[in-house]
Amino acid sequence: EGRPAVPQGPAQGPGARGGGPRMRRAAPPPQPKMAALKHRRTALERVEKFISEVYFTDCNLRGRLFGDRCPAASLSCFQTPRRIPYDEAVRQEFTPAKVGDSFGPTWETCWFKVELSIPPTWAGREVHFVWESDGEGMVWRDAQPVQGLTKEGEKTSYILTSSLKETEPHSMTLYVELACNGLFGAGKGSMIAPPDPDRRFTLTKAELVIFNRDVYELLVDLEILLDMAQLLGEENQRSFQALYTANQMVNVCDVSDPSTFPAARDLAAAIFSQRNGESQHTIHAVGHCHIDSAWLWPYEETIRKCARSWVTVVRLMECNPELTFACSQAQQFEWVRSWYPGLYAQIQDFVAKGRFIPVGGTWVEMDGNLPSGESMVRQFLQGQRFFQEQFGQICSEFWLPDTFGYSAQLPQLMRGCGIRRFLTQKLSWNLVNTFPHHTFFWEGIDGSRVLTHFPPGNSYEMHGRVEEMLKTVKNNKDKGRVNHSAFLFGFGDGGGGPTQKMLDRMKRMSDTDGLPRVQISTPDRLFSVLEKESSQLCTWVGELFLELHNGTYTTQAQIKKGNRECERILHDVEVLSALALARSSTFQYPTSELQRLWRLLLLNQFHDVLPGSCIQLVVEDALRYYAEIRGAGARLQEEAVQSLCGDLLQPRVGSTESTLVLNTLPWERTEVISRTGLPGFDGAPDLASPGGLREVCLSPSYWKPRSSNRSRVFFSLYSLLHCQFFLRCCFSVPLCSRESVPEGCYANQFALFDDVPLYWDAWDVMDYHLETRKPVTTLLKPLEISLAGGLRGSASFSLQIGKSSTLTQEIILDATCPYLRFLTQVEWKEAHKFLKVEFPLLVRSTNATYEIQFGHLQRPTHWNTSWDWARFEVWAHKWLDLSEHGFGVALLNDCKYGASAHRNVLSLSLLRAPKSPDATADMGHHQFTYAVMPHRGSFQDAGVIQCAYNLNFPLHPVPASSAQCPEAWSSFSVSSPAVVLETVKQAEDSPGAMVVRLYEAHGSTVVAWLRTSLPVQEATLCDLLERPVAGGCLPLEQRGIRLSFTPFRVLSLLLVLRRDATFSHLDNLEERPELKW
Repeated sequence: EGRPAVPQGPAQGPGARGGGPRMRRAAPPPQPKMAALKHRRTALERVEKFISEVYFTDCNLRGRLFGDRCPAASLSCFQTPRRIPYDEAVRQEFTPAKVGDSFGPTWETCWFKVELSIPPTWAGREVHFVWESDGEGMVWRDAQPVQGLTKEGEKTSYILTSSLKETEPHSMTLYVELACNGLFGAGKGSMIAPPDPDRRFTLTKAELVIFNRDVYELLVDLEILLDMAQLLGEENQRSFQALYTANQMVNVCDVSDPSTFPAARDLAAAIFSQRNGESQHTIHAVGHCHIDSAWLWPYEETIRKCARSWVTVVRLMECNPELTFACSQAQQFEWVRSWYPGLYAQIQDFVAKGRFIPVGGTWVEMDGNLPSGESMVRQFLQGQRFFQEQFGQICSEFWLPDTFGYSAQLPQLMRGCGIRRFLTQKLSWNLVNTFPHHTFFWEGIDGSRVLTHFPPGNSYEMHGRVEEMLKTVKNNKDKGRVNHSAFLFGFGDGGGGPTQKMLDRMKRMSDTDGLPRVQISTPDRLFSVLEKESSQLCTWVGELFLELHNGTYTTQAQIKKGNRECERILHDVEVLSALALARSSTFQYPTSELQRLWRLLLLNQFHDVLPGSCIQLVVEDALRYYAEIRGAGARLQEEAVQSLCGDLLQPRVGSTESTLVLNTLPWERTEVISRTGLPGFDGAPDLASPGGLREVCLSPSYWKPRSSNRSRVFFSLYSLLHCQFFLRCCFSVPLCSRESVPEGCYANQFALFDDVPLYWDAWDVMDYHLETRKPVTTLLKPLEISLAGGLRGSASFSLQIGKSSTLTQEIILDATCPYLRFLTQVEWKEAHKFLKVEFPLLVRSTNATYEIQFGHLQRPTHWNTSWDWARFEVWAHKWLDLSEHGFGVALLNDCKYGASAHRNVLSLSLLRAPKSPDATADMGHHQFTYAVMPHRGSFQDAGVIQCAYNLNFPLHPVPASSAQCPEAWSSFSVSSPAVVLETVKQAEDSPGAMVVRLYEAHGSTVVAWLRTSLPVQEATLCDLLERPVAGGCLPLEQRGIRLSFTPFRVLSLLLVLRRDATFSHLDNLEERPELKW
């Protein structure tokens, strides 16, 4: 059979010449099956083209994904500028619409009524409703949301039926709610550009289609194999196995004959079923949908983003019983609960099944740097309580993947709120240094530690691709220490969440040789196995500083000011309301209203709002919320004061006008206060007892200013105080006994810098901005004395800043005050400029100290290493300090956060002028105060911490009747200056108790006595969620409550009050309040 055919003679047959019988030619032998030589590039491209969305779709597999199509039977719409509920929308008058129409402008909403009729010939087929537009859509069916539709999130169809049956309805009406914005807002020209107010949004598809599920499954197989072939590399045998298998699948598959598909799929299954070895890395895949509570869209749109994303997750869970989904931010759950109760009920069911998993434990994913310590406590308190009330559980992991740095106090706050695990990934954005770990212990300034994990893929929005799996393993910086890592999949930032294709990809990679193991998991499962492997993990001590986005410490100064002011307002309202409640059982503590105001403040601390990296609409919302807190806070404070002070505020016939001074801080204060309405008197010093009342009467005093020829004002104050008791005191307050500023330098020097980052305009200030420094020297109004007598002296001047801006400043020194205040007003009209004020100091230190939440930390003043100079712009709260042994200078502020200390220069960052995403950012009028405080000794011994509090928490003068005023009344005091009593509030779960929170502020180990004049019956240590600590009952001793602190430790106490006690503000006039219980 293998021989060559023998040539034959002339064919014989009826038609042949010569006639005779016809001879049959022998059949050719079959050819041997030969392995084709494959060129790697052509084989790869062959497979690529076979599944391409662009090339050869007339004959490739991709072109067979959809079968017959059918347009909507009817399409009509109506448009509204409001975001309205479904019930209201369907009652509107709809007008005809068609595919190709455009709608808008930006932020409008279009509701579409879509009538569908499925052809009866589609029986047995999978039918999808396909909707494509460049806006974000939501499908409503039977008055319930059923599917989010966002082209950018790869969700453009709603499955009507997986196999059309005769008994199923063939005609139906759907409604589509279309938001005239994209997944990332509506930036004009780029994602972070200010929104285009005139953008139109086009409807490009609205039709029924047959979806060929077998084609889809084959496409996913080929995509995975193609990725393995391309990404595993030519040195890896599995790369060639995947390539040759994919090539053979193309050979086997006849796109026009679905009966050939199973054989092709069997080839892929053979590859996917080849298992890994036991040592292979395990990836814990968790569905996720990071939704910024506001960013390039306003708060109201976020509510709809949550609904669109989460309803899609619910649909996926119904079809994929293995799917888990981690979801943070209690505020977003509350929005969905309020606006979409039907959807929320479904979510509750999946939470109960352990599949829709609340994580994070906070009200929102807040900024990790700028909120105060108490604000961070309230983020956890409000978040954890919400999750407990709604789902019967609190979160065991803190979830903050997209925040611009993490305070060194966070580990202690986490542990105090029942959390010992932390997940983020943002430090992968570091511009200069690569963070050395992905799994490690993070230790805070008090020594608290939490197990921390950064997903090594450096993202919270993976898509389940081979490339991402390989990157996760390759990037892992803790190989050999742990063999498990997180993989968060789903579209994020603007919402979207997981897709079916992501899940189908990962099913094929669950245990495939050459790839890491992939298992759908939960955060708890991941952290549990990491805890078991944690014996070899390293520890990172101190803050997790993001080497990027450090412009957010300054951008949108009005938001920063609103945050600081409202933190103070809520603090004061709680203190005064708690004291009013302790005094009178008839006083109604404003529990629900305070919760509402706190939640507004916490919402504005979201990590794109408080940092200022949001659009103008969000800024307007935030400022409106601050105004609401200010207004409601003033009303609540007035109600508390009226209850607390009672008849003292009522005018009496024959009595002289006097003033009650309320001090909401826990130490005695001597300050000049301002009063209006009394000619010739603008202030008086007052010694106010902690948390209590003091009467002040005014009489003339004087002081004399002296100016030098160097245009720097030195004040030598001699003031004479006459008070009600005719006590005469003489105060001499020199600023310091040594020069603070080097010869030839000037303090309070304003400097303007060019401020053009590489891309993230509102976010970033780059290191090279320091090369563009221009001192501000143009004088508009020369220095002159504003107040030259009395207990307050001041001088003022005005400067031209840049081309269009002006600054007016009043420098103020009060009697008995150890710091010099700078009341500053700026008309700011610059573009891409950065304004700072500098204080060169005659101080040498390699470190400066910065206040953070419930404590402080040091950062270098030199740039020895890349880790040092990457911190050229840092953040602080109320103060920063540069000290050498025996002397230092502190810089205080009432609403600023950006700062720096390089060598001997302290700088405070005042204003920026970015143009994206808000073109109007920071334009307009600003007023703020900062202060400089030279001091002897350490900043701790000099009282810098207390002075910064005093600057931020002014005394409250209240007109009163002199005849009724007590000498003084104090509610709380602390024996040690190292301990700050930060918070006094009603307990969340016990109306008859109050919570007081204290922290050690000096960085020392100390025993302190908390003294109070309130009728305390019982004192118990509690955690930050106000749960009593086991064995935490504290004895009530003659000296008070004994508390032991280690450096920066935060302690919370539950104080149960005796309700049968008669309590009055006059109780302790003849006794020492610290001895009264």
